[in-house]
Amino acid sequence: MNQTIQENKLAAFSAGLTPTTLGLAADLTQRAEETLQTLDFPTTRSEAWKYTRVGRIANLQLKNTHQGTLHLDRKFLISTDAITFVFENGHFLAEYSTQDIPDGLTIISLSNCTKTQLNELGKNLQLSNEVFNSLNTSFMNDGAFIHIAPKAQIEKPIQLIHILSGNNQNANVRNYIHADRFSNAKIIQGFFSANASSSFTNVVTEIHVEDSAYLTLDKIQFENEGNFHISTEQVEQDKNSTFTINTLTLNGTLVRNNLNIEVVGENCTTNLNGAYLLKENQHVDNHTIVDHKAPHCESHELYKGVIDDKATGVF
Repeated sequence: MNQTIQENKLAAFSAGLTPTTLGLAADLTQRAEETLQTLDFPTTRSEAWKYTRVGRIANLQLKNTHQGTLHLDRKFLISTDAITFVFENGHFLAEYSTQDIPDGLTIISLSNCTKTQLNELGKNLQLSNEVFNSLNTSFMNDGAFIHIAPKAQIEKPIQLIHILSGNNQNANVRNYIHADRFSNAKIIQGFFSANASSSFTNVVTEIHVEDSAYLTLDKIQFENEGNFHISTEQVEQDKNSTFTINTLTLNGTLVRNNLNIEVVGENCTTNLNGAYLLKENQHVDNHTIVDHKAPHCESHELYKGVIDDKATGVF
């Protein structure tokens, strides 16, 4: 069991947050609430967090507001020719998002999902002993629901742009991505900040790559100093599938990437690549788990970093 920073730290942190208004499955929200009621923030006494202190996150006094005044600068767009969905502080901005969606692709904000679609969330996500997954579930703002149809070849990248705006903001972003059999797609996630400080992005992305599907996820983290970021990718791969994730971390006071890959089918390929540029007192922790549950699979990991000043990199 995780050790605690101090008594009731998590309870005090959660008190100022707004519970999710999304129609999630009752058992999912109940399991998340049970975790939050029985645990506190992890400390370095917990093996999984041995080299990363989250006390500075625990001490933040956060809120979540939809500023509604964001001007989408082109500098936030990684690709200018993509199917783009934009979120501010975790809230969907339809006015900046693509309306013309190609055949073979379903992409919709969670706030516009049906009950059936929302019921897909959390089926393969660990909540017991996982504080940040449980915080994301209990206080989920919004995110993207993506389904790539069987045999669909999506030519343009699918681009999810997340922007922190304002101070002391907490963006709990949830994404669901299902690449159906024999499909092929590339997804980009970009995390940026606009005049934000002392804010916290907590993002969970659930991914299912079916039989013989190819899915690539490029993730760029460029939230300015003074902000905190924890990202979790929970991935399930079926037989003959290929999943690749490329993580580029360029800024942020504390960044933690949790990559949990479950390879449940034979003949899968998994590629995990990362690069980070750190300075001053920045801290980046890439924590990867690839669980080979089936034979005849390959996984490859390559992470490189440039670290200056008093910065810290953890792998």
